[in-house]
Amino acid sequence: MLGAHGSLPADRALLSQAPKTGLSCKMVLQAVGKVLRKSKAKPNGKKPAAEEKKAYLEPEHAKSRITDCEFKELVALPREIDLNEWLASNTTTFFHHVNLQYSTVSEFCTGEACQTMAVCNTQYYWYDERGKKVKCTAPQYVDFVMSSVQKLVTDEDVFPTRYGREFPSSFEALVKKICRYLFHVLAHIYSSHFKETLALELHGHLNTLYVHFILFAREFNLLDPKETAVMDDLTEVLCSSGGRGGGGDGASGGGAGAQNHVKER
Repeated sequence: MLGAHGSLPADRALLSQAPKTGLSCKMVLQAVGKVLRKSKAKPNGKKPAAEEKKAYLEPEHAKSRITDCEFKELVALPREIDLNEWLASNTTTFFHHVNLQYSTVSEFCTGEACQTMAVCNTQYYWYDERGKKVKCTAPQYVDFVMSSVQKLVTDEDVFPTRYGREFPSSFEALVKKICRYLFHVLAHIYSSHFKETLALELHGHLNTLYVHFILFAREFNLLDPKETAVMDDLTEVLCSSGGRGGGGDGASGGGAGAQNHVKER
């Protein structure tokens, strides 16, 4: 919006001069309104800046993997393996890998560079133990995530490792919570630090981790599609061929709409 001093020269001319003979106040107001509408549509007469191109969607980068295995078979529950044991083992592994992947760009993810935990047009908030929403920088948010998940996966009452110990009734809900947090971190790396990841030549590792994680979450319904919609374009490109390199060459139809979806978590 234009402020008290933001009117264009044409506005001041119209407002400072007395109406000429035959020119009604209504006509003056209509003329001012027309100028203001134009200035709002195109500030300073310039067209809105085009959306920045997403490097991680470029085919040459998206096809990069460190392995070419069949991830759909890899994530499936093996016979004779308890479901909770499988979820626990994989969730712990994903936590360590996401933590390691983030550590490669952590020096670039500073409070000054990443003042909010943002992914495209989505901003995430942390909620403390009392349920209070906390606005924080991206590195603070990631630190909260890693500390919280570390506490869970090392808690014998939540992730039991001793023979005869039972998983809690809330285990699946806790795994979903962990996956949601880990997704936020992965999405932030792509959205804000893919250039650094590319420069370090670690994009193949990142793509492989993302595909494995997303297909595992899909297999056991661990992530709400609304939660992952912000990265639908990337997911379509990387996972359209079952996670193998050389996936789709464009964004999904729902990807564009996802960029306008704003969350507060």
